[in-house]
Formats: sequence, structure tokens, C-alpha cells
Amino acid sequence: MTATVPVVPPHLADPAPAQRRVGWQLWALTVLLIGTAVGYLWDLAASGWANAFYSAAAQAGSVSWKAMLFGSSDAANSITVDKPPMSLWVMDLSVRLFGLSPWSILVPQALIGVASVALLWATVRRQFGDEAGLLAGLCLALTPIAAVMFRFNNPDALLVLLMIAGVWAVLRAVEDGRTRWLVLCGMFVGFGFLTKQLQVMLVVPPLACTYLLAGPPKLGARLWQLLAALGAMIVAAGWWLTVVALWPASSRPYIGGSQNNSVLDLTLGYNGFGRLTGDEKGSVGGFGGKGPGGGPGGGMWGSSGLGRMFEPAQGGQIAWLIPAALILLVAGIVLCGRAPRTHLPRAAFVAWGGWLLVTGLTFSFMSGIFHPYYTVALAPAVAALVGAGSVWLWQRRARPWVRVVLAVTIVVTAVWSCALLGRTPDFVPWLRWPVVVIGVLAALIVAGSWAVTSRVALIGVLAALVTGLAGPAAYAADSIATPHEGSMPSAGPQVRGEFGFGGGHHSRPPGFGGRGFGGRGFGGMGFGGMGFGRPPGGFGPGGFGPGAAGRGGPPMGGAAGSLLDASRPSAQTTALLEADAGHFTWVAATVGSQVASGYQLATRLPVMAVGGFNGTDPSPTLAQFQQYVRAGKIHYFIGGGMQGMLEMFGGGQREGSDASTQITDWVQAHFIERTVDGISVYDLIAPRG
Repeated sequence: MTATVPVVPPHLADPAPAQRRVGWQLWALTVLLIGTAVGYLWDLAASGWANAFYSAAAQAGSVSWKAMLFGSSDAANSITVDKPPMSLWVMDLSVRLFGLSPWSILVPQALIGVASVALLWATVRRQFGDEAGLLAGLCLALTPIAAVMFRFNNPDALLVLLMIAGVWAVLRAVEDGRTRWLVLCGMFVGFGFLTKQLQVMLVVPPLACTYLLAGPPKLGARLWQLLAALGAMIVAAGWWLTVVALWPASSRPYIGGSQNNSVLDLTLGYNGFGRLTGDEKGSVGGFGGKGPGGGPGGGMWGSSGLGRMFEPAQGGQIAWLIPAALILLVAGIVLCGRAPRTHLPRAAFVAWGGWLLVTGLTFSFMSGIFHPYYTVALAPAVAALVGAGSVWLWQRRARPWVRVVLAVTIVVTAVWSCALLGRTPDFVPWLRWPVVVIGVLAALIVAGSWAVTSRVALIGVLAALVTGLAGPAAYAADSIATPHEGSMPSAGPQVRGEFGFGGGHHSRPPGFGGRGFGGRGFGGMGFGGMGFGRPPGGFGPGGFGPGAAGRGGPPMGGAAGSLLDASRPSAQTTALLEADAGHFTWVAATVGSQVASGYQLATRLPVMAVGGFNGTDPSPTLAQFQQYVRAGKIHYFIGGGMQGMLEMFGGGQREGSDASTQITDWVQAHFIERTVDGISVYDLIAPRG
């Protein structure tokens, strides 16, 4: 059977290669990509190890192929990180090639960001032209949370690139109906699963619906092609899952984040349905969708509901252009009218719009762990809809209602930008009203574009561009200029009214340092305002509350580290751990992966993260730890950091193991404590008596 190739309108036809290379478009693309690279690479080293949890795993993978394969936290393979390892592999290889440094960790993320902008440009351009592709790429590059995450080492950067690649492949399949594009899409989705598990699946329903709607072959053939894509996805992700399942558990690391050493439990539980329901076993303080006082919504992760993406914690990260994207999505599909089923622009609107709606609604209503930086997964869809929709409507502005929709979109964007900027009254206060004034001017010109000269129309277009991108650009510039450290980065200046974990402030909030946990954290309406006292073990001067640190101050937990911020060992502590290190499998053990990561990065030697990231995984058990000690495999046990938090949350651990508490109690009872630079250290080869 011969596939029907849809006819592309002349004004949307892909120009000849020679024409593409000599036009202004090539220069504009070059400026866009170089500008993006400069912005994303600017002063990267200022963020240090960024998320030390992943940096330590990259260090481990750079010296141990086994640690690289499994994504282990340490080179001795005690436990893995709580995500699959594909994003780590990029960093592992970089560190193997260039040595361990913040640059070798973070430069790959910046290059992934540039590649994401380029691929989005190429994808949007094929259906809507050069102007639409350039605008989409610019919107993505200037999205505040994208400017953070493409300069950070969480898995989200690679996830975004793979999701864009999935849309690109599906839209190529819509063009010619070839199965190979769908197989390629399935492969990208499978790799996305190996990056951040089920989050990539949010883009699968829109992609499948797009091809079912617009694929050239008959329905039966389209279904078989989608099954082939499913098979490719299973193979791309399943080989690693099979290796983990078949490898003897006794000779591989414990699967971090699970309660039974199972990658399936991690996938469906802590990283899967638990995020939707709030029932994340082992999560410290998860509260299952209720706040500490039993209130409704997302608890300490913020309130769930339809307006969640527009709330203070998320608004400045991603929401600047969401209203415009939704308006342009509806108008764009309407303008497609009664076009053939295989109409390429409509298929593109369905793909990008479905991505935005499915992902946005899931984020809005999930009751489990939710961090503002997750919203970077919305950025490509928003950018594509703004780029494609605005150009699609502008080309059809001869219709009066189209001009009205464009004008309304500009005004709504201007007013919404003014509102978002108003949440940070001390940040570029001069920008709010000029955005509104320029927006109204642009709307008037666009509304009357049928009666003005081309030069005036161009002024209106440029004014609309300023209206839409001035606010995000200011937030992105601020994000680039400010270091980010810890587990929960976020973009832009301090915003009043943010709630919960990650709902504090952008610039080293009271009680924290960096930007994240050790960044935006317990400030605002988070723990700083919930009345928690300073827990045993300490979290540094001031505990969680106000006054602990200002902009640029020390991280939560200080040198000892904490649940979400790495330890920062002194030279004396580092020298102690390095002494006689060759006689031990692990130079030290401590509760919590973030705490362990600081010591490991300082020594470049394995440090056992007891209990994994949250300190609630049963790895190792007390009996296993005692066996390691008797065999002389662990030199020191380092206290502080996580113990106080685990004691404070107690039942909030969501059915997690208390093995780390048992181990801590046993060590304190049987080994002498010494203090090194304020840190409690126990020598496990020198028991009491």
C-alpha cells in the first residue's frame, strides 16, 4: 500500500537548501544559538557541584563502570540514586574525559539546552516557517526555569531534549507515514524513561493521538505502526530494566528510592503513582496530599488545583506565556478549519497542545512530591505554541476576528506579565508598566494592521515581542547571574507567598543557602513559618527559621549537610577521611545521600549513603552494616545532618525503613564520638573499651 503524502501549502513549503543557507534566517539562527550557549555557559562554575547528589554519582561512575551502569551513588556500589542512570551517563563520560570539576558536570547540561533550542526550532520551522521556529526557540531559551535547569545537573535537561525529539519524530511520521519515524519516537521515549521514568509518559498520549488523527496510512496501518513504536520504547528502556532484574541483588547496588530493592517498586511507587496520590513510601514528610495540619491539596508541596501553574511558586518559573499559548492553540486549530485529516499544521497544534494540557493538568492536580522546577517540562510546548500560533495567525490577519484574537493575546500577556512582575516589587520595578503600555500599543497596531504600512506593522510585531519576553528575559538573566545549589533549584527573584518545600525564595532564603534546598527552600510559607523547632543534630544557625542566612549565606545544615543540601567538609575533616583510605571499601558512612555526597566529592573516595536520599531506604540493614564494620570495610561514621530531620518528621516518613536510625543508635552506643570542626565522627575500628 502506498502512503498518501499530504500536500504542503506553498507558503509553508520547506525552501531549497541553498535558499535556507543564504537568507537572514541562517544569521538569526546563528545569533540565537550562540546567544543561548553564552547565556547557559556563563559562569557555570559559580554553582559549584549544583546538585551534589548527582555530581557524586557522576564521580562514582567515572571511576567504576559498574557504578556507571547502575547509577550508583558511590564507586563501591552500596546504593543507586533514585532515578535511572541515563542522565548520569552523559556526566560520567564527561568526567572520564575531562576530569572531575563543576565544568565537566555542568557543561553537558548547557549543551543539551542549546540542542533543545535548535531541535525545537527545526521542528516548528518545518510546519510553520523560519519566523515561527526562531520565535519558538527564543521563547524556550528565555523561559526562566529553562535557564536554570539547562545550567543544572538534574535529569530534567536531558528529559526535555528527548521529549522534543519525540514530537519531532512523530511530526515527521505525519509528513510521510513512514514507520521508521514512529520507531525512532518510541526509542526517544524509552530513553526518556531511562532518564526520569514515568514523567516522560505524559507526552505519550498526545503523540499517539496526533498520529492516530493525522497519520497518512489507513487506521489499521496506523495502529500497527503505533504498536511498533511501543515495541521500540520497550526495547529502549527495557534492556536496562532487564539487566537490573537479572543481575544478582547480592552483587549489585541497592535500588535507591525503593523499599524492597526493586526497580519496579521505584518506578510504580516513589517515582510513579506515589507522585500522583501522595503515597510515596519512604518520603520524608510526604503527608500524602495533606499539609501538616491536615489541610487539603498538595500539603507542603503547595496546593493542587487548576490554578497551580499560576501560583507564586510556579508563576515566575513557567507561566508568563501560558495564557498566550492556550489562546493561540485554540485559534490555530480553528483556523485549520476543514483541512484534510493529514493537515500538518493541525497535527502540530494537537501534538504541542496535547503536551501542554496533559502535562500541565497532571502537575496541577498531583498530590505527591512536586517541585517548581518540574515545570521545565512544559517549556517546549509553551514555546512551540507561541511561535507557531502567533505566526500562523499573523499570516491570516486579513480576517478581522484573527486580528482581534492577536490583539487580545498581546493585552492578556502584557497584563499577566505586569501581575507576575508585581509579585517581586523590588525586582526591576520600572519594567511593569512599560510592559503594559508597550503591549497596548502593540495590540492597537496589530488590530489595525490591515490599514497601516508594513513598517508600522513591523513596529507592532517588535512591540508585541517585547511585551511577551521582557519579563521572562529579566527573570532568566537574574537566574543566570545567581548560583544554584542543592536539590530544588528555581528561577527568578524572591517571590512572596510561595509555599512548602521549594516554595521559599529564589536567592538563598532565610535558613538556607544557594538556591534550591540550599536554594529556594523552607522560607516564605514553608517550614520557616510552620513553627518547627530546631531539630536534634542541628541545621545550622537559626534552624529553619528566618535570620539564618541572607543572600549568599551558608546552606541549611552548614558543614554537616542536610536532607537536600550537601555537606561541606573542612580541610581537616577531608584529611581525616583520606588517611589510610586504601585499607577500606568506604572511607565513611553517613545518613542521607546529600550528606554523603559532599564528603565523597571532597575526597574522591566512596562514602556510603545510609538509607539513600531520604535516609529511609533499608540499605544497609543494621545486620549488614554490622557485618561491614566487623569486616573492616568502613572507617568512619559521620553523624549530624540528617538525624535531626528524621527524628522531627517521625511518622511523616511514609512507611519507610528506620534502618538508618537503628544504625545511628548502634554506632553511638558502641563507638567513641569525637568532634572534628563541629562534626561528630565515630571511628568504627576503635570501639568503646
